[in-house]
Amino acid sequence: MPLHVPPAPAPALRSVLTALGSPTAVREARTPSLRAAQGPTEPELPLPVHVLEGLTAPTPATTRLAGWRFLIRCGDRAVAAAETMLTPDGWAFSHFFEGPYVSSTELALQQAETLQLPYQPRLLSIPGLYMLALWLHGDITGDGTEGRPADTDLLVPLAPAPPGIAAHLPHRVADLLPILALRASRLPLLGSPAA
Repeated sequence: MPLHVPPAPAPALRSVLTALGSPTAVREARTPSLRAAQGPTEPELPLPVHVLEGLTAPTPATTRLAGWRFLIRCGDRAVAAAETMLTPDGWAFSHFFEGPYVSSTELALQQAETLQLPYQPRLLSIPGLYMLALWLHGDITGDGTEGRPADTDLLVPLAPAPPGIAAHLPHRVADLLPILALRASRLPLLGSPAA
């Protein structure tokens, strides 16, 4: 079943297109694969990036929209990604990057295309565990900017995933979030003595 990718805000897309068209922005980016790209590069698959907050709180975890991420395609593969952020003046280009999350996101999206139910793809950052997951949201009618993970939504941890969490294996939110909350509650606080 095809994924229902929400449209990115037009200013976010324009900011990425402007950055891609700027030799200075591309040359100064720390993305060798983007600088070395042979042929045209195009932003595609805009995904809203949400940050999961309150994972270990007694109340249900919430999310906040942190930006939009675009995979940058050259030829038949994604070579980098572009991140945008919301500023007081609206959506603006933040940075280009590459690394394992780019190819992992592309693979997770390809795998999600084979699922039987329709989903809206989003990215979910879980900062307390240094984890990023493809969030397959069951409500395909939203614009991708609001909502929290429903128990029946799927989370697909992206590689590299935290130890003991299998990358690219879909989990229902109701099954995975309690495990992640338990893990996050056991992590020592930065600066605190080890027990």
